[in-house]
Amino acid sequence: MNQWIIRSQEIQPINKEWIQKAHRRLDSQTRPQGSLGYLEDVIAKFVSIQQKDRPQLEKKRILVFASDHGIEKEGVSLYPREVTKAMVMNFLNGGATINALARQIKADVTVIDVGVDADFTEHDSFIQAKVGRGTRNFKLEPAMTVEELNKALEIGWRMVEEAKEDKVDILALGEMGIGNTTAASAVIAACLKVQPTLVTGRGTGLNQEGLQHKIHVIEESIAKHTTHLDQPLNILQHVGGYEIAAMTGAILACAHYSLPVVLDGVVVAAAALCAFQLNPVISDYIFIGHESEERAHRFVLEKFGQEPLLRLSMRLGEASGAALAISILEAGVRIYNEVATFEEAQVANKKESVPNPQ
Repeated sequence: MNQWIIRSQEIQPINKEWIQKAHRRLDSQTRPQGSLGYLEDVIAKFVSIQQKDRPQLEKKRILVFASDHGIEKEGVSLYPREVTKAMVMNFLNGGATINALARQIKADVTVIDVGVDADFTEHDSFIQAKVGRGTRNFKLEPAMTVEELNKALEIGWRMVEEAKEDKVDILALGEMGIGNTTAASAVIAACLKVQPTLVTGRGTGLNQEGLQHKIHVIEESIAKHTTHLDQPLNILQHVGGYEIAAMTGAILACAHYSLPVVLDGVVVAAAALCAFQLNPVISDYIFIGHESEERAHRFVLEKFGQEPLLRLSMRLGEASGAALAISILEAGVRIYNEVATFEEAQVANKKESVPNPQ
């Protein structure tokens, strides 16, 4: 049996007793029960992952996986692959949107090169883990070999192990790679067995003609590989990307090591969908940062049965939505730890004693 199937099957669900324990504290805090709505479920989930009476969310790390894609040669993006290198350099120089958001939430940003068709000098925030210089054009051949797939998965897993060793409290996942919304749409269409037209969006801003061309390329690619698209690992190998595979490995590792992880947009969602199909239990450990403008994202969220923390019509990538969502989680942890219960506040512990604002 494949080692990744074995690893995924070893993942255990979160302890429901901790969810109940968390809700008991939330219910006993000095406000009307349930008045924080969905946020209370989010808080309880975070508590159940950490299994701490006083959860902590201090050390935050954002992992941005970067790679180029052979499918870019089919004209599915407004931008050439050279932009991938330029944006990686921007990340490392601290000038990208994700850098500004990371500074806001006091998170460190690590950029992992799993397949950029360019060379970089050493940098404290950069991990050189190149599987190849971009995947192959999956309209013509599989995006990667089995060996390359396993290497990319292992890179993602290892980045989570390092975060765990560094006592990181939460991870956010993001990506960069010209052509990667095409790969993500192909992966999602293949995993969900839906028509590409339903799950393919405009990416960096294609017009209607460009969108139709992108859909046609994905349709042809899926038709070419259809006999091999029977399970998520094969789907990743044939129509995925190095960064999508690496993030799949990272998500599996987060669930394995009980490390909360916040997902960004549709490309990260494609990776999460592959991990989910290997073992649905991974949904116990993930938080949906936001809902992307890319139409495929809603399909994946419905599969997970989860709602996003934010809806801001974003479609940037880079872990930007995930970073913003960490602010919500941080506020939730502060509420859980710092808002007094009726007993702690020495107030009558019957909720009837607090006027209901309704």
